[in-house]
Amino acid sequence: MNEEKRRAKILDGARVAEEIKREVAAEAARLKAEHGYVPCLVAVRVGNDPASAVYVRNKVRACEALGLRSEHHELPEETTTDELLAEVATLNAREDVDGILVQLPLPRGVDEARVIEAIDPSKDVDGFHPVNVGRLTLGRTGFAPCTPAGIIELLTREGIPIGGRHACIVGRSHIVGRPLAQLLLQHDATVTICHSRTQELSSLTRQADILVAAVGRVGLIRAEHVKPGATVIDVGMNKLTDAAMAKDFFGDAAPARIEAISKRGFTLVGDVYPSEVAEVAGSLTPVPGGVGPLTVAMLMRNTVTAARRRRGLS
Repeated sequence: MNEEKRRAKILDGARVAEEIKREVAAEAARLKAEHGYVPCLVAVRVGNDPASAVYVRNKVRACEALGLRSEHHELPEETTTDELLAEVATLNAREDVDGILVQLPLPRGVDEARVIEAIDPSKDVDGFHPVNVGRLTLGRTGFAPCTPAGIIELLTREGIPIGGRHACIVGRSHIVGRPLAQLLLQHDATVTICHSRTQELSSLTRQADILVAAVGRVGLIRAEHVKPGATVIDVGMNKLTDAAMAKDFFGDAAPARIEAISKRGFTLVGDVYPSEVAEVAGSLTPVPGGVGPLTVAMLMRNTVTAARRRRGLS
């Protein structure tokens, strides 16, 4: 008798994100009703990067949908570091602004580190300021970066145990890999971080009960990297332009992806090879519709949290 092929459960990040957004909307309405205050997020975009424009537009729309106030400040490509620092200082001083988001990447010549460090930590809803990074490392109250925080929410709300489990993160960025490691440690996981210099990658990833791929390489994680039954979180967001590769990459779902390539020239894919990994893993996040929506939802939650904390509300 042939053993039936395993098919991983698809973790619906979009559904969990909608749950979080409903909670945020309810909290925003409560703040307005009880305290007469509407939380405000200001997004600052420098230059004309099309992807950044889309990201900022999505964040502004999310604010409007949830009852938050938002502002979108567009600065020209030739903006200098000092000019951007002056913009941040103005926003820091405004009592009606709760969250400040400077969309990355910034144009060449702008000192990204100085800009991030200039943001008031109490308004740093991205969680990138060194003060918030330090608080996260120490397990103290602050703001965690939105993507790692969203991953923890997804695991928790899907009932996937973290405590006592072995988690392996492939990627050591300051935006995802390192802060996620801290959050997983706080939830009592044993954590391994892998990166470009890691030797025998699959020998480490195959030990993981929770495997997170966050390196930005199309299809890096394949069946050989995954422990049977593991939870696989795909943080990658890459463009695949090869229709022939898409056929093998997506299996039964390939026709829709090939059609997307023919229409737009690409389809969005992650760091995980889904047709292979789905036959080994116990659960898997899709791309798109997995981690991405959670990032925006957690940004909205951080903004409301900032509004409450800045006014001394529990």
